[in-house]
Amino acid sequence: MPYERSTGFGHALATQGAPTRSPEARLEEATALARSIGLSIAWRTMFPLRSRRPATLLGEGQVEQAKHELALRGIGLAVVDAPLSPVQQRTLEKVWGCKVIDRTGLILEIFGARARTREGSLQVELAHLDYQRTRLVRSWTHLERQRGGFGFLGGPGESQLEIDRRLIAERMAKIRRELDQVRRTRGLHRSARRRVPYPIVALVGYTNAGKSTLFNALTGAAVLAKDQLFATLDPTMRGLELPSGRRVILSDTVGFISDLPHQLVEAFRATLEEVAEADVILHVRDMAHPDTEAQAADVRAVLNEMVRSGTLDVDWPARVIEVLNKADLLAEEERVAITEREKGSVLVSALEGVGLDRLNRAIDQRLSGGLVVRHFALAPSDGGSLAWLYAHGEVLERRDSPDAIRLAVRLRSEDFARFERRRATAVHN
Repeated sequence: MPYERSTGFGHALATQGAPTRSPEARLEEATALARSIGLSIAWRTMFPLRSRRPATLLGEGQVEQAKHELALRGIGLAVVDAPLSPVQQRTLEKVWGCKVIDRTGLILEIFGARARTREGSLQVELAHLDYQRTRLVRSWTHLERQRGGFGFLGGPGESQLEIDRRLIAERMAKIRRELDQVRRTRGLHRSARRRVPYPIVALVGYTNAGKSTLFNALTGAAVLAKDQLFATLDPTMRGLELPSGRRVILSDTVGFISDLPHQLVEAFRATLEEVAEADVILHVRDMAHPDTEAQAADVRAVLNEMVRSGTLDVDWPARVIEVLNKADLLAEEERVAITEREKGSVLVSALEGVGLDRLNRAIDQRLSGGLVVRHFALAPSDGGSLAWLYAHGEVLERRDSPDAIRLAVRLRSEDFARFERRRATAVHN
């Protein structure tokens, strides 16, 4: 939906918001969200909320103050950085005389503008429809309007609002079926990767933490990397060779954000599945941001929610390497203090390429934990065992001769035990 370029910004502060996130930082983030889709900010302010008014969210005096400022500047779009009910949105538009969108609507607009793949576009459309179906009354205030129809268009007596709701429900059902097919295809791709097998290393982090810049620096790729919220929406993968010679697949994912619309939490489940499948999770943090701790807490909260939904294993923290990015924006004493405080983390500057060697070694070390190297001599006819070792381990060396296939394989201790039991069972049979 096209917007007026002149935009007013109101940030409603709830008293029960995250205690570690400053109101000023929330306002800056909301402003950055608006600017990321080309909106110019003509006026912005913060309104503390003592209570949420059912009709307007804001207090009467706050609504009147905003009305005056919006009219004074000729603003055509007001963004309220809080969830608005359809009634609140409709009332504010009537009082202020301009279009009003809330945080959810703004984020959906950004996602709609950025999605590039078929999967991403379907996910965004599904989220948009889920959001809009509760707001159809805004377009049809004359509910007495009736129309007849034929077949699926509805019979006599069906209102236009009912038709629109039914069409939206049908479209959402169709998109879900298409997304299920996309997920099955992604599942096949993951199965193929497991047969190679290459470990998966997934980048996660708050939006604009520098994930795509780090992805490009590690892989030499050319993924869009901007100082912009949600510059990356669609998952991107590239191969990466570690110092040990081991090859991994590096996956860049969508950025996390506080108060992510619930429609998008579900719609982007397929994107987050890459995190669930990852052998190593790189949590990329913007250490130059004043709210870096609150941002990290938001990311962990989403990952814990994935655990509760059964998408992610409860042991995910054991797979995480904390990557403390944007060291180039920190003073020397800050870098020293962070290194002392954040034991086990890796301080890097993805932009300047500083610390990437240490990060690669840390990934190597994490992947090698619990791995053993074993040597095997297989009969040339034992194709089943050969295939099993390739599927479950990393073949470091192979020498073929007429009497045997000799392999050096790195695999998990439990997989080695499984292989020995498998061979023992084959002998007894």
